[in-house]
Amino acid sequence: MELDVGMWHAGGPAWPVGGPLILLQLRETVADLMTIERVEVLHPPAQVVRFRGRLMGDPERIFQRLLQRFEALGYTPTLAREGTQDLITAHQGVVRPRPARTWINALLFVATILTTLYAGAAQQGVDLLREPGRWTTGLPFALTLLVILGTHEFGHYFAARYHRAAVTLPYFIPMPFNFLGTMGAFIQLRSPIKDRKSLFDIGVAGPLAGLAVAIPLLLYGLSISPVGPIGPGLLEGNSLLYLALKYLVHGRILPGNGLDVWLDPIAFAAWFGLLVTCFNLLPIGQLDGGHIAYALWGRRAWTIASLSVIMLFALSFLWMGWLTWALLVFFLGLRHPPPLNDLTPLDGKRRAVGIATVVLFFLVFTPVPLQAIP
Repeated sequence: MELDVGMWHAGGPAWPVGGPLILLQLRETVADLMTIERVEVLHPPAQVVRFRGRLMGDPERIFQRLLQRFEALGYTPTLAREGTQDLITAHQGVVRPRPARTWINALLFVATILTTLYAGAAQQGVDLLREPGRWTTGLPFALTLLVILGTHEFGHYFAARYHRAAVTLPYFIPMPFNFLGTMGAFIQLRSPIKDRKSLFDIGVAGPLAGLAVAIPLLLYGLSISPVGPIGPGLLEGNSLLYLALKYLVHGRILPGNGLDVWLDPIAFAAWFGLLVTCFNLLPIGQLDGGHIAYALWGRRAWTIASLSVIMLFALSFLWMGWLTWALLVFFLGLRHPPPLNDLTPLDGKRRAVGIATVVLFFLVFTPVPLQAIP
């Protein structure tokens, strides 16, 4: 619904006498920041009010002022552009996050330690339900995987804290009797993202932090992993980065001539860390890659997300797991929501890091992550 209230045009009539007090107060907060051409009440009575016109100054500076002024009136501002007009929209309400219940994070983390220990031991042929005393056999896999996942999520966490966003500690997801023992981890942002810089920093910090740990661990794991004939079981897929690391350690392209690396538990956990990065860097919705893509390209990222999902459906003919991912991201939403300030672009350094991260995605992308060898 769109209802014009007092149609402000340059040199047009003033605000109607006796208008709602809150609308007058909102206008007063905007009057020295924007040349107002029109005011719209999108959700009466004054739940969402939009001002159209031209900003009088730097959008970032104006947004900081709007945050303080609107919060005092019980509103949250957003900045956007439509055609040649700048838009300031006042949304009734201010997010005030409640304290997080950290005992839930702790409980899930302990549970994930147990399930990954069980999975790591099972990979070595040990059933911890029958032989609990041999729990140390699962330790190399569990410790490697949890360090990589934890570093990834704490990268997001500390970037969010740096930008003063309300954020929870990581939630680890235990998965009993699964060959990995976990479905990964996530953090929950409990306040809106203020601008593209914050969005980019929070989005990119996780994958870069996780890879900074996963690559050295993978190199070490590969160095203690023997090369042998490809046998029955699950064969891990190859990304360009993984192929390069195997060549760096073993001096040959693997798999080749019927041979491949028989992964040590540390190497397997670190390889999975690369795969997690691949999944997260998909430029779709609320994935890390979706954050980065929107910060770089704005609403053009919505088209990229749609094309990416089509690609996932096509890749499902190679690996059925991509079908699960395609359906999941489709139902969760392809379009990344704009930050509150959608006008201030990224600076040159962030753009360079963003483009490098796009290149990194293609280096870690694994068309067929797992295949069964009879």
